[in-house]
Amino acid sequence: MKKVAVILSGSGVYDGAEINEAVLTLLHLSKAGASYQCFAPNVEQHHVINHLTGEVSNESRNTLVEAARIARGEIKPLAELNAADFDALILPGGFGAAKNLCDFAVNGASAKLNNDVKVACSAFKDANKPAGYMCIAPVMVPMIYGKGVRVTVGNDAETAAAIEKLGGEHVDCAVDDIVVDENHRVVTTPAYMLAKSLDAAEKGISKLVERVLAMV
Repeated sequence: MKKVAVILSGSGVYDGAEINEAVLTLLHLSKAGASYQCFAPNVEQHHVINHLTGEVSNESRNTLVEAARIARGEIKPLAELNAADFDALILPGGFGAAKNLCDFAVNGASAKLNNDVKVACSAFKDANKPAGYMCIAPVMVPMIYGKGVRVTVGNDAETAAAIEKLGGEHVDCAVDDIVVDENHRVVTTPAYMLAKSLDAAEKGISKLVERVLAMV
């Protein structure tokens, strides 16, 4: 059985992991006969958004504790992730990827990775194990794989320009498709960077999971 590590960034599109993307990822892994273990950094969220009003709340929440909602409690601190125990890595999106896993939402092309994220993702790169990143999460890929890595977030010009400044090569991509960098063994898909429906997001996520597992 293929074993996949899944890194979540909280719970909720505006301040954590995009729940639909996360659940679809876990669903397609399970349907493909793979096992998975969820992880999240044990850090305070960048901020908390009221998802009903879109307003910033004055409360604070922990990224790991919030991500446990999606994982039904079956989640571990990201610092405990050992790439040697897994065959592949997948990161769903949601703005938590750009706020809690790195600071791209604040610093754009000058962004830095959370240290646990950097260590974990770099370990999969160094072991030449495949990885998939979706939605806004591909902005982190150049920070991990270096100059020239090919990724997509869809067709958002501003984000694409920032990816290029970070050293990546952005490839425009339809919502139901994927971009595969065979040399770096990285698969990306736009998901809710473009998706207007659950069905549209599902098509690309399904392809990403299938391709990542095929690369194991």
